Amino acid sequence: MKRKLMESLVSWKKDTEHRPLLLRGARQVGKTWLMKEFGKLEYDRTAYVRFDHASPLRELFASETNVVNLLDAIQLQVGFKIEPRRTLVVFDEIQECPGALASLKFFYEEAPEIDIVAAGSQLGLSNHVGTGFPVGKVDSLFLYPISFMEFVEAIGKGQFAELIDKGDWRMISAFHDECVRLLKLYFLIGGMPRVVDDYARHGDFTRTRRIQKSLLQDYRGDFGKHAPPVMARRIEAVWDSLPGQLSRENKKFIFKDVHQGTRAQELELAMQWLTEAGLMRQICRVTKPDLPLEAYHDGAFKGFVLDIGLLAAKTGLPPRTILDGSRVFEEFKGALTEQFVQQEVVASTGEMPHYWASPRGDAEIDFLLQSTGDVIPVEVKASVNLQAKSLKYYCGKFRPPVAIRTSLAQFHSQTITLAEDKGEYTLFDLPLYAVSRLKAEIATP
Repeated sequence: MKRKLMESLVSWKKDTEHRPLLLRGARQVGKTWLMKEFGKLEYDRTAYVRFDHASPLRELFASETNVVNLLDAIQLQVGFKIEPRRTLVVFDEIQECPGALASLKFFYEEAPEIDIVAAGSQLGLSNHVGTGFPVGKVDSLFLYPISFMEFVEAIGKGQFAELIDKGDWRMISAFHDECVRLLKLYFLIGGMPRVVDDYARHGDFTRTRRIQKSLLQDYRGDFGKHAPPVMARRIEAVWDSLPGQLSRENKKFIFKDVHQGTRAQELELAMQWLTEAGLMRQICRVTKPDLPLEAYHDGAFKGFVLDIGLLAAKTGLPPRTILDGSRVFEEFKGALTEQFVQQEVVASTGEMPHYWASPRGDAEIDFLLQSTGDVIPVEVKASVNLQAKSLKYYCGKFRPPVAIRTSLAQFHSQTITLAEDKGEYTLFDLPLYAVSRLKAEIATP
């Protein structure tokens, strides 16, 4: 299995002034595997230390700040000498040892020649901010679930990922149906590494769904493990409400739909927990599509989950929908399709999109992206229906230079002239399976 973030890890290694690296991400997205694979491919040896088990190192890091002593202890634990730039030191589950997290500052200041990559749960790391967290002393990367392109390669169809990545639309059009079939698979399987690996080896939807249910149960178990009972119940209520929130025509998150009698203020803490854990993503609404978008939030948002495959499993979507034409894209009023687009946008750009709705609620743009000084509207269509009244209204009102419409239709671009000499814009029809190329396409002269 190949992860695109490996390229960023290699770039980090080549930077002669790099700092210890903190790899962030939700549980089960493959951080441990990626760190070990990086060590295997790029270093002579990997000194792997895991802090979620009791060990002499865990006790030592709680009280020791001398880097020489810490290195000696690590070498005793792993059984070999750590050589600068030739050995990768990996601190896994670092959130379980605040002293190890704080030590990254000391390693940066006193032993910059030692390459260290650390990882831990997103929630655990968030809880340590402000309490010994090495602010300004570490580099950071974020690992998301496996993207559609990574998935295609993982199941042995890498030639199609390569084709899409090149943006050779004439050739892609000849294999459009196969690309759509692969996208259907991804909607059901998603990007959790354990699930993808099992499907790649067995091709069994029953096994796939069983693993997805197990992961969902593990996450549910975390609620009670890491939060007080009352808070855990609220977290569970928000988590369970997300599929229903997304299945409405208007996907704006409605607090009263979570639990009758529970105040929004009480649920906000639960949503913050889920967001910090990386299990929920809030896409905020803006009142004005201008830069910076963060300045125009109005408090409304849409709530998405970590992974499209987990959403499909959570809703009970039967695997047989893979055979039912374009039905999988239209299920739950396009909830899976919109989940997919935001997931791909975040994974491919590292940018959190926003959305816009007119004051009267009669027009809405699914996503807004910031790009080279402009705000780019993205309209998501669940099938080949290219009617996009909201996009037309938005472009007439705000006159963006570029607009994106993504659907099951094949690639097409055209120049649209606005009425009353208000200028023109370029409209790109981008196939759903090529959403990862969104920014690359609009940057093409």
